[in-house]
Amino acid sequence: MKKVYNRHYDEMIFGNKLFFLGNSITSISIRIKEYVVDCDPFDPPCFPEVRSGPQAYRTEETDNVFFDNVQFHNIMKAIIPVAGAGTRLRPLTYTQPKPLIPVAGKPIISFILDQLIELGIREFVFVIGYLGEKIKNYVDTEYPHISREYVNQEVRLGSGHALWTAREQLKDASELFIFFGDTIIDVDFQKVLDSPHSCLCVKKVNDPREYGVVEYGPRGKFVKRVVEKPRIPKSDLAMVGFYKIKDVARLIEALDFNISHNIRSNGEFPLTDAFMYMIDKGVKFTTVTADNWFNCGKKEVLLDTNATFLDRDGYASSDLPPFDNSILIHPVSIGKNCNIQDSIIGPHVTIGDNARIKRAIIQDSIIGNFAHIKDINLQRSVVGNDTAITGLRQSLNIGDNTEIDFSLPRG
Repeated sequence: MKKVYNRHYDEMIFGNKLFFLGNSITSISIRIKEYVVDCDPFDPPCFPEVRSGPQAYRTEETDNVFFDNVQFHNIMKAIIPVAGAGTRLRPLTYTQPKPLIPVAGKPIISFILDQLIELGIREFVFVIGYLGEKIKNYVDTEYPHISREYVNQEVRLGSGHALWTAREQLKDASELFIFFGDTIIDVDFQKVLDSPHSCLCVKKVNDPREYGVVEYGPRGKFVKRVVEKPRIPKSDLAMVGFYKIKDVARLIEALDFNISHNIRSNGEFPLTDAFMYMIDKGVKFTTVTADNWFNCGKKEVLLDTNATFLDRDGYASSDLPPFDNSILIHPVSIGKNCNIQDSIIGPHVTIGDNARIKRAIIQDSIIGNFAHIKDINLQRSVVGNDTAITGLRQSLNIGDNTEIDFSLPRG
């Protein structure tokens, strides 16, 4: 007997026979022999890609539902490219991969995984590279229940190249969700899931020249064109790093074509060019607009994102232990086994596990695990793991009519 995950209700497999307990079944999300499907169990048209079966029937005695010899061919997979070096966040990313940087007490990659798992996705492919072993160790430890594969992108030649590197792992997917590993978004994920077409998540931006840009067709229903970092943008809709692909075979064909013909944009193989190939071949793309997009590739965005999530329910710490002669200005997120003395912490501060802080004032900052901070005032700062910082203390005897400025020169 094998227990199988189901987000709607329990299901069991005995041999090759699957049955569902209960008489109020309205929707099925099942996984058999690596195949997944969502459907109404008594509507045969809901099985468009069934390879054998199904034979569905109820038993008069128990009103249970049985399926005999079922094999499905509908696999939802997610791919998360996390091979980037995070150069805009150096020196922090010299030793810490960007997807593991904490925001409101939670690594960026956990926001992504939790959202996708909530959608019902259980099969993941990670494209790793720079400090990839740290990402693998984190995912293996924190998400042991998901099916996961790791592909190494030895040479980083763009987002399209990252997916092409994992093409063998994607071939059996009937739907593919692409989520860039440095992106946190607020969006109606169910709307993306329910779209009958491939779907791009977008957001209006002030300067679209830095992003992949979406242009609509004349009726505004389907995407007409996507352009990577256009010099003269014709749209202010930027692609935000979350996409659903219905025709995975066509995507792989597009990636193969661009790479084999060395078709590059700005020296790389962006995913945008593969999407444009698919559009030219007749694949329909729709869009869903993100409510918020946090592109955590820069320090200022990272800190603003940290503050935004700490202000939301469920992210800030509660029931914290008393800290010696210290003041907490909420919201803050403080990890386990921290020692804080004679300090003022907050607002909008995230502190990792096992940090030691003494005689410090910290606000609007992110502090890593095992950091030691003493005698300093920190504002809008990001401090990495295992870091020691000791500030400068003065003992002053100042006479009348004196002005002293210890601040750094501006400019």
